[in-house]
Amino acid sequence: MGDADAQNAKGLSPRQQKWFASARASLEKDTGKSMDEWVVIARTCPETKPRARVAWMKDHHGLGMNRASLVLSAAFPTGSGWDEPAKLRDALWADPAAAAIFEAVERTATALDDVVTGQRKAFTGFSRAFQFAAARPIKGGAVALGLAVPPDASPRLSPAASRDGWSERLKSRIELGSAAEVDAELIDLISLAWARS
Repeated sequence: MGDADAQNAKGLSPRQQKWFASARASLEKDTGKSMDEWVVIARTCPETKPRARVAWMKDHHGLGMNRASLVLSAAFPTGSGWDEPAKLRDALWADPAAAAIFEAVERTATALDDVVTGQRKAFTGFSRAFQFAAARPIKGGAVALGLAVPPDASPRLSPAASRDGWSERLKSRIELGSAAEVDAELIDLISLAWARS
């Protein structure tokens, strides 16, 4: 586990921590309403699905996606959000075959300096100043790995897919069917992505 992980149980890079603090601090200044007031408003939302709630906050109250998501996470805590990465991780990596591949990727990524592991509902991200890699399980016990390198960095890579849902900085992806595919070439690609972050 990288040094930054030990210091950051929520899985946010220093840059992400700064952004969240800034977003919370500027919310009242920019909107005239405190977080507590926004939470009361959010709880009046008739929608029940997260995306529909974000759209409602935008359409009815003019909040952008990031601020709406920030308010909604305070109004409707899930009990398995960013504050509880272990629960998210256990749910995401429940398939033993995918978990074995992910653990090989994780060992490689976290062996690098200053890496923060960010657990999200749909993927596990690895960041330094910026996200440089992310992994998500796919059907059949495989793993999709996104990297912040161009697809032409290796014939094994293909262009990133929007369905992966991770950072737009991750320009390429590879599907891994076994832990053995985390070989010297892939380790070099992960290191290159890290160096660019």
